[in-house]
Amino acid sequence: MDAITGASAPSFSARVVAWQRQAGRHDLPWQGGRDPYPIWLSEIMLQQTQVSTVLGYFQRFLERFPHVASLAAAPQEEVLALWAGLGYYARARNLHACAIRVVQEHGGRFPDTAAGLAALPGIGRSTAAAIAAFAYGERAAILDGNVKRVLCRHFAVEGVPVGAVEKSLWSLAETLLPASPEMGAYTQGLMDLGATLCLRRNPRCGPCPLAATCLARAQGRQDSLPTPKAARAQPRRQAVFLLLTDGREILLQRRPSAGIWGGLLALPEGLDLLPRLGLADRELLPLAPREHVFTHFRLEIQPLLCRVEHLPAFAGEPGLVRLPLEEARQAGVPAPVARLLDELA
Repeated sequence: MDAITGASAPSFSARVVAWQRQAGRHDLPWQGGRDPYPIWLSEIMLQQTQVSTVLGYFQRFLERFPHVASLAAAPQEEVLALWAGLGYYARARNLHACAIRVVQEHGGRFPDTAAGLAALPGIGRSTAAAIAAFAYGERAAILDGNVKRVLCRHFAVEGVPVGAVEKSLWSLAETLLPASPEMGAYTQGLMDLGATLCLRRNPRCGPCPLAATCLARAQGRQDSLPTPKAARAQPRRQAVFLLLTDGREILLQRRPSAGIWGGLLALPEGLDLLPRLGLADRELLPLAPREHVFTHFRLEIQPLLCRVEHLPAFAGEPGLVRLPLEEARQAGVPAPVARLLDELA
């Protein structure tokens, strides 16, 4: 792949910067300042998540954790509860671990270079570059999914953007960087282009500042670039969720830190809990099955309702929690569990 095709680096970056200043996004709550804490928080939340979804979570996190020290001091369970519904829960665990590292090893101050930021939990190369560009004006390239799409289309980059192709894209991204004073506008401009114009489907090429030199547009290949991964059927897994309730309270269980929904409260999975609680002969009412889609698999859920007059004692059962029904929904449970609790209520 040629380093630059169809436009010089200064022309490419200058058009992105000019467009962002005129038509890009300027009213997002984490914009307008150089404090790395809200910038970092927003960048972690925005990984694989749309801005519209992040807005409410971002505001609630800042209200509860106004600075990195308050986040570091909080129990992980509270961080996970506040994150519930945003998905990709490893991000929340890494967010908490990162805050602790910043406080304990950096005196509560984030490193001021992309390399230093990338050494912290949950901050990859592209995220570190974005934080460093916005907070410190560092001249560092980003390459998230949106930016890969912009570059693959504009320069007609062939091949699935992983491995050697991704390495070439990183080299290209670094070649295109503008002068340091423009790094914030340029970085935000690339993000805005991918999020608002150079869409995965039905890209809006008309108002794009790069349209005149975009090779995918000239070749009519916007729909085929970037090269998609080979389609494969998602594997399916099955799970039985137990709703054990006396009509006033319900049993939830803290999930292991590893695996799906790690560290969150959820419904007990499987039926092996019932005999240990002396409820082996209880009648179970099957509720409507449902499906929850993860990135790499689909989870087929069979909920079973077990009504009892009084919830049994559960000493010795790890992670079990008894909560009033009206509180369980707000306890930071995964989305499909929240929907089941809503139906039960």
